Parts: sequence; C-alpha cells; structure tokens
Amino acid sequence: MEEEVRQPDATEEVEEVEREEAPEEEPLATAERERDEYLELSQRTRAELENYRKRAAREAAQAGERAKTNLVRELLPVLDNLERAIASAGEGEQHLADGVRMVHAQLVAALEREGIQSFDPVGEEFDPECHEALSTREDGESGRVVDVVEKGYRLNGTVLRPARVVVSA
Repeated sequence: MEEEVRQPDATEEVEEVEREEAPEEEPLATAERERDEYLELSQRTRAELENYRKRAAREAAQAGERAKTNLVRELLPVLDNLERAIASAGEGEQHLADGVRMVHAQLVAALEREGIQSFDPVGEEFDPECHEALSTREDGESGRVVDVVEKGYRLNGTVLRPARVVVSA
C-alpha cells in the first residue's frame, strides 16, 4: 500500500508563519510586567489594611463613648440622690451632710473630667430637645422654665438626660 502524503492546507501554513514571526516576550519585559502587577496588588492591599485600621479605631472609639454614656446614665440618679440627701440634712446631721457633700463633689469632678456637664435651665425658653416638662404653672411669661425638678446633663454637646422642669403656662 502506498502511503498518502498529506499536504498542509492554507490556514495551517498561515499559523506556522505567524508563530515564526511573533517574537517571544523577552524575560526582562515579562519580569517588569509581573513586577508592576505585584506592586499594584501590594499598594491596593496596603490601602485596604490602612482603611481597616482606621475603621477599627473609629468603631472602638464609638464603643467607648457608648459605654461611657451608659455608665453616666446609671450614675445620674445616684448624683440626684446625693443632692437630695444634702438638701434634706437636718441640723444635727451636719457631720453626715459634710461627708455626703464630699462624695458628691468627687463624683461631680469625675464626671466633669469626662466631659459631662450639668445644665440648669431656669428662665430659659422651653426646648423639648433639652427639657422634659413635668407640669405647668401660671407664673411669668408663657413657655419659660420656672422651676427645675432634676438638672439635665450633656456629654460633648449631646443631651444625656433632659432637665425635668416646670413650665409657665
């Protein structure tokens, strides 16, 4: 039997010529391209890590502020009770009242160091953002705070507890 010799068709010839003519990428160019890709990946990863660090620090600070706010809200009734104890001390109880005054002063100083400020709005116009009206009284100009039942407190300008007040009708 005679073997058939196969002749290449035109498309096979074109592909072979293109392979011979196409220069292979030089190793230096390949290395530079890979270097640029890795550099870009490294820069992107570094930026993502920096953003993560900033976000984590911000979230930790916010968690600390929330914890401080919650603790202060728990301490405010204690502060109110110390003030009531001082106000109700009789003449024979001054030595006890002096001790309560010292504890009160220490607590107030600690709260002030943390940025907590009390406000006493007597005479101010009623503001529902800062005041909680407990009752009204026919006294003076309408819409003004005439008496404070409990002082209000702020932390960095944010109302922790509104002042509980009596408003003129």
